[in-house]
Parts: sequence; C-alpha cells; structure tokens
Amino acid sequence: MPATGTMPDIAAVKTYLLDLQDRICAMLEAEEGGMPFRTEEWTRAEGGGGRSRVMEGGEVIEKGGVLFSHVHIERMPASATAHRPELAGCRAQALGVSLVIHPRNPYVPTSHANVRLFVAEREGEAPIWWFGGGFDLTPYYGNDADCVHWHTVARDLCAPFGHEVYSEYKRWCDAYFFLKHRNEPRGIGGLFYDDLNAWGADKSFAFMRAVGDGYIAAIQPVIAARKNTPYGERERDFQLYRRGRYVEFNLVFDRGTLFGLQSGGRTESILMSLPNLVAWRYDWQPAPGSPEAELTEKYLVPKDWV
Repeated sequence: MPATGTMPDIAAVKTYLLDLQDRICAMLEAEEGGMPFRTEEWTRAEGGGGRSRVMEGGEVIEKGGVLFSHVHIERMPASATAHRPELAGCRAQALGVSLVIHPRNPYVPTSHANVRLFVAEREGEAPIWWFGGGFDLTPYYGNDADCVHWHTVARDLCAPFGHEVYSEYKRWCDAYFFLKHRNEPRGIGGLFYDDLNAWGADKSFAFMRAVGDGYIAAIQPVIAARKNTPYGERERDFQLYRRGRYVEFNLVFDRGTLFGLQSGGRTESILMSLPNLVAWRYDWQPAPGSPEAELTEKYLVPKDWV
C-alpha cells in the first residue's frame, strides 16, 4: 500500500515523461513510414493539462493514441477513491504517459503501456505518493516468437530491481487484464504494478523509466516483423470481433479510464484508447482447430513464456 516518504522530483518525472512520449511517437511514425501524429495541447479548468497525440488511418496504425497528462485535482471525489477512502477530499496531482496502439494488420498485436505518478496531499499531513504502470500485449493471431520476445524484455528490465519483481508483476498483469464476465484474459500479459513507493523515490522512478523504455524495445521489433504479413477478409473480421473484448475491458474494468471519468478528466483523451472499428457477434465461436480457435486455446491461457 502507498505510504508517506521523501517526495519524488516531480519536475524530473515530467521531463522524462514528455521525452518518452516524443520517443514512442518517433518510433511509431518511423514504422508507419513517416506519417505524423496529430498533436493537441489542452488544459483543465481545475488545473494542469496535457498533450494528446493521435494517429488515425495509417497503413500500419489504424488508430493509435499516446497521451501525456499532468492534472491537478482540488478535491478527490469519493467515487474515485472507493478502494482507498482515506484519500477522499485530498488535493492531488497525477502525471503520466499512457498509450494504446491498434494496428491495421491483424497479425500485429494491439499494445498498451502506461507509466504514472500520483501524489495526494492534505493540510497538515505528509504527502502520499506512488508510481504505477506496465505494458501488455493483445494478439489476434498468436506468434510464439513475439510472446517470448515481449516477456524477455519485461523480465530483463525487472532483473536489476529484484529477483521476484518480474514474476510478481507478471502475475499481477495476468490477474488485472482479465475479463471476469468472459472468463478470459485480454491478451498474453506483460507487467502491471501499482502503489509502488516502498523502494523510495529514486528507485521507484528508475523502475518507471525502465518500464517506459522497455515498451519501445518490446514493441518495435514485433511491429516491424508483422506489419507486412498478407491477410484477408477472414482475418480482418476476426480482428474486429476480438477488438470488442478490448473495448469491454477498457470501459468496464480499467482503473485509468474509470478514474479519469470520475475525476472530471478530458473525455476525448481518456477514450482515445478505443479503436475506430469494432464488431460484436451474438455467441460466435471459432471453428475447432482453426487459427482463430488457437488464440484462446494456446495463447489466452496462463503461461510462462520465458
């Protein structure tokens, strides 16, 4: 659980996050062939603001959003602190980078990452702060090499921070990105952590940087390897169907989405993670033995990839 302690350097965290957003967008623009992200600066009446970058209609990236935000909250609403009622009424600030990249090619997985710092304050009391974030991968057609690479990057970036860090945060990711009403995981996981401050400000911030930088190292080779794979209408239809699961998770379970909406955040930025095209079918099941059935039978199951 979060506790009081020496505050992180918020200015340094913000500088890193803005640079991370720049580097992620530059990498994705290069994979797209130079098509730029649309950039929008915005502010909130309550305080703070952000920089949204969105790409739509690319040959590689059908819809992608990379958001930096640094928002101030004068009084935390009770609805946003249901699992932590002691923070209700506190002043707070939250800053982070979050992203979701929806590819056009069904053989390229959807990827998600976020890194963030939250600070809550009350008059006469020491601030409460913590870091959180992670990254996860959601394939439509699984590929063993991609899964092993993704988890190898995750394991290796965790190694300097402790022997059990990767296994703990992998388990947390598997548990968090799980659609309870479907009884299935969203994808093949990665890392998820929250409430991190027991290591102190410097080490916790270093882990944030490792995760943010690790996302670039994890996703770039996957996009490059799969973006030109031939596909047809069958694969495209399945991709749109599986995207429905992504939307369900983000609107029903995702903490960031719920917190943003409950705390009066900017709706366009909060919901930029949703794909432009998605499909739902009533009680549809893939044919036994098909590549589509392989996704749930082989990849959407708990597994140690490395």
